[in-house]
Amino acid sequence: MSQSKFIVRKVAVLGAGVMGAQIAAHLANANVEAILFDLPAKEGPKSGIALKAIEALKKQNPAPLASKARADFITPANYDEHLHLLKDCDLVIEAIAERMDWKLGLYEKVAPHLGANTIFATNTSGLSINKLAEGTPESMRARFCGIHFFNPPRYMHLVEIIPCVTSDAAMLDQLEGFLATTLGKGVIRAKDTPNFVANRIGVYSMLAAIHNAEKFGIRFDIVDDLTGPRLGRPKSATFRTADVVGLDTFAHVVKTMQDTLPNDPWHALFQSPVWLQKLIEAGALGAKSKVGIYKREGKTKLVLDPAAGTYVEANQKGDDAVKELMKIKDPGKRLLKLKESANPEAQFLWACFRDVFHYIAFHLDTVADNARDVDLAIRWGFGWNEGPFETWQAAGWKQVAEWIKADIDAGKTMVNAPLPAWVFEREGVHQPEGSFSASKNALVPRSTLDIYQRQLFPAQLVGEAAPVYGETVFENEGVRAWTSGDGVLVVTFLSKAHAIGPAVLEGINKSIDIAEAKFKGLVIWAPEEPFSVGADLSSMLPAFMAGDWASIEKMLSDFQAMTMRLRYSQIPVVAATKGYVFGGGCEVCLHADRVVAHLESYVGLVEVGVGLLPGAGGTKEFALRAAQEARGDVFAALKDRYMSIATANVAKSAEEAKQIGFFRDSDVIVFNQYELLYVAKQQALALAESGYRAPLKVKGFAVAGRAGAASIKGSLVNMMEGGFISKHDYHIGALIADIITGGDVEAGTLVDEQWILDLERKGFLSLLKNEKTQERIAYMLQNNKPLRN
Repeated sequence: MSQSKFIVRKVAVLGAGVMGAQIAAHLANANVEAILFDLPAKEGPKSGIALKAIEALKKQNPAPLASKARADFITPANYDEHLHLLKDCDLVIEAIAERMDWKLGLYEKVAPHLGANTIFATNTSGLSINKLAEGTPESMRARFCGIHFFNPPRYMHLVEIIPCVTSDAAMLDQLEGFLATTLGKGVIRAKDTPNFVANRIGVYSMLAAIHNAEKFGIRFDIVDDLTGPRLGRPKSATFRTADVVGLDTFAHVVKTMQDTLPNDPWHALFQSPVWLQKLIEAGALGAKSKVGIYKREGKTKLVLDPAAGTYVEANQKGDDAVKELMKIKDPGKRLLKLKESANPEAQFLWACFRDVFHYIAFHLDTVADNARDVDLAIRWGFGWNEGPFETWQAAGWKQVAEWIKADIDAGKTMVNAPLPAWVFEREGVHQPEGSFSASKNALVPRSTLDIYQRQLFPAQLVGEAAPVYGETVFENEGVRAWTSGDGVLVVTFLSKAHAIGPAVLEGINKSIDIAEAKFKGLVIWAPEEPFSVGADLSSMLPAFMAGDWASIEKMLSDFQAMTMRLRYSQIPVVAATKGYVFGGGCEVCLHADRVVAHLESYVGLVEVGVGLLPGAGGTKEFALRAAQEARGDVFAALKDRYMSIATANVAKSAEEAKQIGFFRDSDVIVFNQYELLYVAKQQALALAESGYRAPLKVKGFAVAGRAGAASIKGSLVNMMEGGFISKHDYHIGALIADIITGGDVEAGTLVDEQWILDLERKGFLSLLKNEKTQERIAYMLQNNKPLRN
């Protein structure tokens, strides 16, 4: 379905609270001018409330802004002086407190100032959109809808669009296009029911876990140990998630369900437990007040004991026997073992699964258009690896349905509401043709809006047709090179965490050979995060243990030769990144013709964390770029780049990666991870079609020489004497200084790339032979965190 183009130049956000300010921040991240409104301040500048909120954005962690400079794209405003600015806004998002009377009062105030085509959306988490629409002037109603961002808006993929009966269909399509491509969101069209899709089911799942924890006598810290990553869910699991969201916010969502769902069979569950009410009354609201269900005393983490009303040390984990059951790979066998176990923790987990399955089946016809929307909403809004319908289907749809029915019949479930008849008539809810809609009694295909043509491989659900990553052109243990017949060869790494070892090096070289002979361009892309964690240190272990330094040096030489081939190949090379882009992965990007980066690319030359230095051209590339940017003073251009390597500085966004120098200004930032491959291919083809020629090899560039190295070492001595770095840190830092400044030569000496590469390789090997570095590598491989020694 084609949609008319909707260009958003300017957006107003009404309400400078946590959500409003962070929505404005993400608009600014996406190059959309944002005006942040709030009430006029009683003292100081009239826009003081919005000003204060914008300043606060710069200090928050995780950062709402892709870089602090983005705050400059947000204009502070107030309702007394600036309503005239609304007429130039393409979209207005209202994000004030969840009070219908306040919202309707504001709509009346702003309506006369809106442009003729301005879309007006309310960022409510649960109020009725139709009731709000009824309170708006008639002229606004076709352009009115709900738009529900999840917190924090920069990082959470989900946005729910909630139409009202008067919402214009074309307007909704335009808004979906803007949210998906410009802001990078996964959009679900929700029905106008209390708390919409994600919060209705996600909060129910949390209430079910709280109820079952009490029923089976499971401590809160054990619940969180069992219901986090072990279940494919976020580290915050259940109770910690409530703390992060804010206990008052969580209680508010629960209260909405209590007030607006009187006929829901589970209505008795929709209430905040007494212990939760007491915490809120005491001002213990979770992470924002630094005390909630959890708190810290010094270095000790404490958790609430609800029965005693006191805190105890949060030091207990799930039973090992139950954790073993959770490791069973077959989903059906895993659920069966949990269901059959007499262990209270296993019974708790089965009850949590069963109660959520029961709820989503019972309510599918009224809560969501189809099962796909439920699963994607929970994945994108609550961070689950797999949606609840997917989990059920993967475990064996009919068998699990019989287990749930048996528990209902035996009175083991929270309510005795029967499963709907459709549950027993199907083999599952997700099929290659579409996902089941209970209200339509049919399979519903995915959206045909043209923006989704850019998502070559959208999020896949269990039961859907498996993605076909083109025709394989070449494959070895390290990489698969494939094509979709568009003239681009795509290389994906097959190694764990996409680490780069000998097989990957061989695979990339072979792929370049093939691409130069038969293709227009080459794209390096990973279907799943990370892009790459860097060199595969474990592949060096056999040679290391045998003291075979010649083999390790050859591996390093091969890695350097590969990155140089990327730089000077006869076809354009594009690296498409998301997630971690560390070490050797970063060096691949430094040598590509173009990087197309998802905003959430976290980039760094992090080798010093294991006592090493960049050995595949990273130090060389920083030295070269500093020389090219220098205006007579190479050392001045080099200092910040040196510090980025020496401190293992990691860019917290693709934009920061540009500022640090890992990416170039010409590199492209993409907001929707599912559009990454499409844009990368377009870049490769554009370079090819514009007459791409490989860059000429650099004959010589100026280095800072021994004087530059001496200046850096002077700073390192001060840091060591002040106790900020260890002797080994000093040793590594001094070695990097020698390499990046060109070695033992005069300042201004011209060197070529191979000169620095040779210094890199020699420095890397000398560190690898160092006992302190060996300790760091061993510690990292065993514990997955760095050692300071």
